[in-house]
Amino acid sequence: MAHPHASKDSASLGDFLQILRLRKALIAHVLALVVITAMGVTALLPPWYLATTKVRVEKPEGEVKLFQAQSSNSYDPYFLQDQFKIMQSEKILYPVIERLGLGQKLAASVGATSAIPPAIAYRHLVEKMLRVESQRNSSVIEISVFAQEAQLAADIANELARTYSKDRIDLATSEQREGLAHLRQELVAQEQVVTRQRDAVEKLRKDLNISGVDLNSRHSDMEIETLRQMQNTLIALSVDAIGRKTRWERFKFIAPADRAALVNSELIPDQNIQNLLQAYLVSDQKVTQLKPRLGEAHPDLISAVDARAKIKEQLEAQLSGYETSLEISYKEAEARVTELKSQLGQAKVDQILSARERMRPFEEATQKLDDETRLQTTLKLTLRQREIDFQVPKHTIEILNTAEPATRPSRPNWPLNFTLALLCGSVLAVGVAVVLEYFDMSFRTVADVETRLRLPVLGVIPFARLPMGEADSDPAELEPFRVLHTNLNLTLKTGGPHALVIFSAGPGEGKSTTLHRLARLMGESGERVVLIDSDVRRPTQNRLAGRPRDPGLSDLLRGQKSLDEVIQKNISPGLDFIASGGGGFTLSLVYGNRLREIITALKGRYDKIVFDSPPIIGVSDASVLVSAVDGAVLLIQHRRNPQSMVLRAQQIVDGLGTPLIGVVLNQVPANAGGDYGYYTDNYAYYSEGESRKASRRERRADASAATEKDRLILREPGGE
Repeated sequence: MAHPHASKDSASLGDFLQILRLRKALIAHVLALVVITAMGVTALLPPWYLATTKVRVEKPEGEVKLFQAQSSNSYDPYFLQDQFKIMQSEKILYPVIERLGLGQKLAASVGATSAIPPAIAYRHLVEKMLRVESQRNSSVIEISVFAQEAQLAADIANELARTYSKDRIDLATSEQREGLAHLRQELVAQEQVVTRQRDAVEKLRKDLNISGVDLNSRHSDMEIETLRQMQNTLIALSVDAIGRKTRWERFKFIAPADRAALVNSELIPDQNIQNLLQAYLVSDQKVTQLKPRLGEAHPDLISAVDARAKIKEQLEAQLSGYETSLEISYKEAEARVTELKSQLGQAKVDQILSARERMRPFEEATQKLDDETRLQTTLKLTLRQREIDFQVPKHTIEILNTAEPATRPSRPNWPLNFTLALLCGSVLAVGVAVVLEYFDMSFRTVADVETRLRLPVLGVIPFARLPMGEADSDPAELEPFRVLHTNLNLTLKTGGPHALVIFSAGPGEGKSTTLHRLARLMGESGERVVLIDSDVRRPTQNRLAGRPRDPGLSDLLRGQKSLDEVIQKNISPGLDFIASGGGGFTLSLVYGNRLREIITALKGRYDKIVFDSPPIIGVSDASVLVSAVDGAVLLIQHRRNPQSMVLRAQQIVDGLGTPLIGVVLNQVPANAGGDYGYYTDNYAYYSEGESRKASRRERRADASAATEKDRLILREPGGE
């Protein structure tokens, strides 16, 4: 696998599946937490029972709408929406609440100790218990009621359906009766209008002595049309003259001091007057501001007062001129009205002389009689049709079923909640795993380590499945340390003893345990090894070896003990041990030369001098120790510290000039994937498992195969 950042940019389905495999424990825990939480909440929820009744509602044909074509009983979504609102209205639900005594029965649901008012019961019923809906293109309405008692839910649903059905029938009947009564009243009134108009026509016929004239004949006369236009113009001019006169008289009787208050864009639309008023207000404001600060004789105040007075004079003059203009405008309009009246009077005199003028009132009266007669006929036909429709029985509403008490609660829905919890939990768990993987900046593969650090990986130590004592007897647990020992020997120069330190960037990466098992394996392989616990602040090796902490390295560096006094012989075959010594000691540069002398003395006795170092970042002891040895090995725990931290540890060692031999990857899980599988699969080959129960011949065959495989693995790091 490539660099981590590159892998994030080019993520594939295989990478995603690998993340799921690596984080399967986290995914399982998050999923289990979500599911358990959801099921726990579901278990605590009170049970709700569902009761449903169906009502078929059709738009009635008998609605009295005059002069409107009646449509057939087709699907009308707007009509159904209105019925939904009616079913949930106070008009329907309040009687239901009263008949069933829901004020008392719903008290416990809202946390009340006594009966609740109808308003609270209504609100609880609409918001929590009632659901009204219908399928598309269907006139059937489903009334669903949820309640914590099955019988109560059924009672509410049935009572609501009955109350709505009764209200619907009463409303339809009352509307039809009211419509018919109103239609009859209109017909009687129209008959009276027709009678009066017929009498008027007959009177005109007699007055004008025009019996025998064809009432259906129609005449057009340009003079009549001209007369009508003049009459309309006269009316318009008269209205305008009255308006101008009214404005002039009202303005004339307003006191001059109060006229300025009328100045705006509507009452006095004169721009000059508006500008003068604005200037006057500004000057008045200025005088008001200056008076408190200046004396009466101050030149600025006097000048401001004079300017205000001049502007006021100009404003009053303009308002007086505006009154004059209103008077002139009114008189001009009145003159136009007088002239037009004179012209219209003359035109009427001329028109009276014509025979057609004598016929005009009769024609107009006859036309009006025809219109009123047609309206009377229409009313009669409509009334007859509605009376027939009212007599025909109609079924615009029908209750299709009776709601029955439910045998099991519908809420909470365990299968649905479990499915949703499973889906949401899966999405959340996978999302958490992907986010953690995305922000994980640690080393993920052997290739990452070798590419970024440019150092060989000497060994891959799997996650320890057994305690250290039991693991040392399991070939599969020891094999990673054999590979590390072999690669370390192949990397070091031959022909002399070596002083090595194994360090890590931060604490808690398993460095001390790994070094202790490696040192034991070195001794068992025939080398003379001394293990020195140089982590004097937080020593670990004395606990792993089961030996005392004192005396140790700190006593040796202080000169309080000799080398022979601090060496603890044969803690395991071929392995000696120097503990950390007493506390309160810091491995500073003062002891650098003394440490080198001790290492030189130990090289005369041992093949390998291995130091257990404190973390190199944040602790100065490790830098002093690294500068005194022949080589250093960097231990990195799988997916623990970010790459930047490990790179910083490498830079510190490079700055000290001590060769950095290689890297050990520690605590690698068996399912880590990638190139780790090449190591962990081969290590697992040496697990005895059920072979402990097999015969000695089978164990010899397994040992022979393990030896051959060992040679292949030992050859691989050097060859590669």
